[in-house]
This record gives sequence, C-alpha cells and structure tokens, in this order.
Amino acid sequence: MSAIITDQLRILNAKNFVAGVALTSNSYYSFVGLPNPTDYNTDWNTSPPSPVDNFNQENNHWDTMIAMKKISKTDVRQVVRKTIWTSGVTYDMYRHDISATKLSQPSNSVDLYSANYYVLNSDYRVYICLQNGTSPENPSGRPSLDEPTFTDLEPREAGTSGDGYIWKYLYTISPSDIVKFDSTNYMPVPQDWDTSSREAAVRNNAASSGQLKIVTITNRGVGLGTANRTYTRVPIRGDGSGAEATVVINNDSKVETVTVSSGGSGYTFGTLDLVGGNVPTGTTSPVFNVIIPPQGGHGADIYKELGAYNVLLYSRIENDAENPDFITGNQIARVGIVESPLSNGSDSILTLDKASAVYALKLTGIGYSSVVFNADTQITQTIGVGSTAFGRVISYDQSTGVLKYWQDRYHCGFNTNGTQNASPTYGFALHRFTADIGGGGSFNILGGSATLAIQTSFGSESNPGISTVINSRTYYLGQQFVKGVSQPEVQKYSGNIIYVDNRPSITRSTNQKEDIKVILQF
Repeated sequence: MSAIITDQLRILNAKNFVAGVALTSNSYYSFVGLPNPTDYNTDWNTSPPSPVDNFNQENNHWDTMIAMKKISKTDVRQVVRKTIWTSGVTYDMYRHDISATKLSQPSNSVDLYSANYYVLNSDYRVYICLQNGTSPENPSGRPSLDEPTFTDLEPREAGTSGDGYIWKYLYTISPSDIVKFDSTNYMPVPQDWDTSSREAAVRNNAASSGQLKIVTITNRGVGLGTANRTYTRVPIRGDGSGAEATVVINNDSKVETVTVSSGGSGYTFGTLDLVGGNVPTGTTSPVFNVIIPPQGGHGADIYKELGAYNVLLYSRIENDAENPDFITGNQIARVGIVESPLSNGSDSILTLDKASAVYALKLTGIGYSSVVFNADTQITQTIGVGSTAFGRVISYDQSTGVLKYWQDRYHCGFNTNGTQNASPTYGFALHRFTADIGGGGSFNILGGSATLAIQTSFGSESNPGISTVINSRTYYLGQQFVKGVSQPEVQKYSGNIIYVDNRPSITRSTNQKEDIKVILQF
C-alpha cells in the first residue's frame, strides 16, 4: 500500500502552531545559555557540535540555561521561501499539475512548493507568476525583464518589454514585519489572512473557486483556416461554467495567442472547445493547457497558495536596567525555544516577559565592590562537614554584589562525555549554594579575589529582596532573593524544549542587542 502525508497537513500544523502561541494555556520562550562551551568541546567555537535529541541532553540544556524571553502572538508568523525578483532570471509559473512526471519549468521541481513561482520585489511586494512566457518555442519560459511593481488586483503584465510574464499582486510586507520576520532565506506571509481587513481586497478579488485566468499553448496547430483572424467567446469546457477565451490566428494559420476573456467558475479541469467557438481545427489541431487556480481562486488562501509550512519565531534580547536577566561580560553559545515552562515552585505556566534561569547570590564583605570573579572560574562554599557546593561564575555585579553561577553534573563527579570520574573532587552530589548551612558550614564564597559571604539579611520569605539602594540609586536585581539566595524564576526541567541551536560563542556587552529568529519547519 502506498500513502503520503500531503503538504496541506504541514501547512495546517504550521497554522495551528501559530494559533497555539496566542492561547493563554500555552507559553513559548526563547532562551540563551551555555556560558562556557569550550568546557564541553575545545573546538566548539570553530565547529559547534550538532545538538543531541534525548532526555539526557535536554536536562543539560536546562543546567546551562541563562535567561528566557517570552514570545507573544505578535512574535510568530508563517513564512515561505524568499525568492527575490531579479532581471534576466526565468521563473516558474503557477501550475496545478506539477509532479514527478510533469516537472515545473525551468526549475525541474517535482511539486509546486519547490518551484520558483512567486517573487518579492524591491518594495517588499509579493507577486505570483501566472505566466512565464512559456510557448511551444520556449517550453521552459523566458527571462523576466520587467519588475512587477503594480498593486492592481487583476493579473497583468509588469511592463512593456514583451517578456510574456503575467503577474498577480498578492500582498506587501509591512515595515514592522520586515524587522521581525524577514530573513536571508524566508519572508513572512500576512497574519490572519482570512479575516484581515487589510487583505480583504485581494481575497475578494479571488472572486470564486475555479475562476480561470491562464491558458497556455502547447502546440500551435497547422492550417487553422483564414490567416490573421481573431476568434472571440471560444468556450472552455470542463466541470465548471462560463469561461471563454479569445484565440488569435497568425499569418501562418497557427495559434498566435490565447487569452481568457471570461474566467467563469467551478473549474477543476478544462479544455478549449474550438468547434464550439467556430475555430477551424486545421490539419494539425492546436493543443492548450488550461491552468486551474487553487481552491477559492488566486489570493483566497495565501498560506495554501504559497506553501506556508514554515514558522518563524522572533525574539529580541536586549539589556534592561530594571531586569538584568540577560548577562553581559560572558559568553552565550546556545539558543533555543521552550514550550510552556512553569514558574519556579509552582504548577502554573510561566508568564513573565523575561525570566532568569540561573541561581544567584547576594554577597557582602569588605571591598565587595572591587572584588573580581572572573567569568567561568570556580566558586565553592562549604555547606557542612564533607559537603561542598561547586559552581562556575556566570557574572558578578560589583555595584550590587550579585553573583550568578551555573552548575551541572559535570562539576560533580562526571566527565563531559557522561562517563563517571573515579576520583571526584567534591563527590557525586550536586549541592546548591545556601544560606541554611549545616554544622561545619560557612557563608563564605571562595573563588574571587577576596573572600565574601552571603548577605543572609537580604530578603525573606514574606518580603523577598528584588532591588537594593546604593548611594541613593535603586538597582533592580531581576529576580527575588531570600536570605541572600535567589532561585531561578523558571522551574528547571519543566515544559518542552522544542528547538536547540549550538552556535559559536559570543560575548555580550552592555550596549548589545540580539535578534533571534528561529525557523520551525513542519
């Protein structure tokens, strides 16, 4: 038994995903992480390893995650391959019958959505090619010479070169969509095409399902009666009704041109009735190909017409004095997407716009404002007899005394390849830094240029510390502290990590912004 899953399921899945982002029962976040990738692979920055898709690696993504940014419904859009109009290029034309045995020309694509049948012009207007100059003499079409720039709703030529192209205007990408959703290889389709008032004119112009626009000539025929004659109202027969064409015979008594004069409606197949239109069939009858538009007509369903089975998620990471979750002065080497993570210590879905995914300590001591904790270096705390917490520095703010750190299993008895270390320095238990020390423990944090202690007086369960005032200036810390210790704002290992990208590391600076654009292919 032979079966396929059609492209329409992929388009439906993409549309449902976009709709799902808008639901309050879901939440999606981009994340950045992995402060020290060369800890895992010395060649990381020249050749980042491919992500591994298993539960063990998913836990590692959480261990090394730094911060998250919420993706709203205005940050997600269906996108399609970008094809920029260029003079002299021969484009494919829309055809309803492309297959492995009827390849699209000139790209030789075996399906419509792989063909180059639509373009983006220099003004960010999108057009579909209904005729690419194909003829018996040019079965693969001809080079396009006139850039389409019009916004008329009816298909027409773009200029006066006579290149034979017929274009249909579809939509213009808005400036805000260009910023968020335009990329090197993809371009957005409008949001809510079915209901948008902005796109209503194009939808309405589609008129009705099965309205014909294009008939091409496969064979011009021979001996078609009187030369240089025009036949009007030639019926187009099929399962629809009302369509007619105009056929022009040249001085060689062959078909010169054929144009649709009335599109009719309801066609899923069709052919010209030359006899019914009083056109002589000649010694060799001409052969035509009636092009059937998509259901609803051109422009009725932009997602189906252009094959919008990809989704782009946009996220802008920028520094914020009131929410310093995205660290500076250290590296990030991984980005990804998490679906429906939980708030820390809760069964509720996380809803914060920005969320810290790391642990932090509020430190105090003589000269804390000049102490140096170098990025990625080791810090330790003796939390009890024979028990040591171990971590790596993410960042240290000398103004506030906030130290952010990361931990994972590779710091506690296991090698980066997952094997067990026979002689672990700190044993196999992963201890968290804490203000609730046991016997023999200490509040001191070792690893910086001087010994500092956890400021246990900063914040309580009933009144967490979220900001501090120093020299009459208020500093916001981005997360809550209880007795000088802060938990991640997101519940680690919750939700589903649906996308991961390992990248050469970058070091974030205070004036830096990153635009994250993730393409999900359905």
